[in-house]
Amino acid sequence: MSLDIVGDDLKVTLPDGETRPFAHLDYAASAPCVEAAAQAVADLLPRYGSVHRGTGVRSQASTLAYELARDVVSEFVGAGPDDEVIFTRNTTDALNLLARALPAGTTTIVFDGEHHANLLPWPNQVRLPAPSSVAEAIAAVEQALESTTGTVLLTVTGASNVTGEVWPIKELAGLAHRHGARIAVDAAQLAPHRPINDLGADYVAFSGHKLYAPFGAGVLAGRRDWLDAADPYLCGGGASAAVGDRPGELEWATGPARHEGGTPNLLGAVAIAAVCEALTRADRDVLHEREQELLARLRAGIATIPGVTEVSLFGPDHPRVGIVSLAFTTDDPADVALRLGRDHGIGVRAGQFCAHPLVRRLTGSGVTGECGVTPGLLRISFGLGSTTEHVDRVLDGLRNS
Repeated sequence: MSLDIVGDDLKVTLPDGETRPFAHLDYAASAPCVEAAAQAVADLLPRYGSVHRGTGVRSQASTLAYELARDVVSEFVGAGPDDEVIFTRNTTDALNLLARALPAGTTTIVFDGEHHANLLPWPNQVRLPAPSSVAEAIAAVEQALESTTGTVLLTVTGASNVTGEVWPIKELAGLAHRHGARIAVDAAQLAPHRPINDLGADYVAFSGHKLYAPFGAGVLAGRRDWLDAADPYLCGGGASAAVGDRPGELEWATGPARHEGGTPNLLGAVAIAAVCEALTRADRDVLHEREQELLARLRAGIATIPGVTEVSLFGPDHPRVGIVSLAFTTDDPADVALRLGRDHGIGVRAGQFCAHPLVRRLTGSGVTGECGVTPGLLRISFGLGSTTEHVDRVLDGLRNS
């Protein structure tokens, strides 16, 4: 029950007057809320109050709930004794926080196939072209590591938001550590589908709204030394331990509070923790098997549709989560997405998915260094709550749209 989808009985009316259940196949953008998150928020609302700000029962209960949420998330990500968990707004916010906290002069290594959240914030970039194989990715990182000196951070996606392909995080983490570098993982698309507590990463970031907890919160978890040495991400109440009478007379807090200035998103943190706990208790092998069955059914059907091609970096046999993006020979993906929604009651996404360089690479549009808008791709993504009927309906829609 805790992982059942809230609103899975939502219905839409088609142009012919027929009413059908809505098929949400845009999980990679925002996953629907599960009962665990909604119930946790509902349970807290009657005693909701300010966090770390008072002695009354509401404040005390809220502070306890907030810190318990941090403990649950810490376990979910496999945080160690030298790590800390910081609640943010989303993955983008978390990665920007980490970028601001890097020691001066840090070199960052990043592939241009990343989501913009993990492409744009980083200083002193060594930007690598999106690889065509795992071996090429590892070789490119090794060459980059051998060519850099000083403090280095490798930052990479856990699973592509465009192709769904799972990246070789453990191998890349081991490689980074052998060269004295650290690794950060954008786990926004990985965390909803697979455990992230044993990646070997130094930093992990993800969003609640991708993890069935759409209440405007995210997480940055990782080694505390860089975070405690950096200036606060948000200067203000909570981030300051003591403030004097003159400018500059202040002492910043240490630990998560240093970067959680202002009143935190208590409900968002509690919702994320509730989903983390529910997923930890669930049989994730069973969930994975079910997702892979749907994925195989979808991909097999797509292969029979003329003029439609699934895109990938690493090839058709590489492991992936429930995300598939399609290129069309003649149709505009945006028009196809519109027809799927209007005529079939299906929600998908068309465009470049905040990964412009990667989409240009996958579609063969534009040239290296060219910046512009392309027709893009159509993305189908799913997870908890997705059904065989949803897959069959989108395949039927693609054949008849």
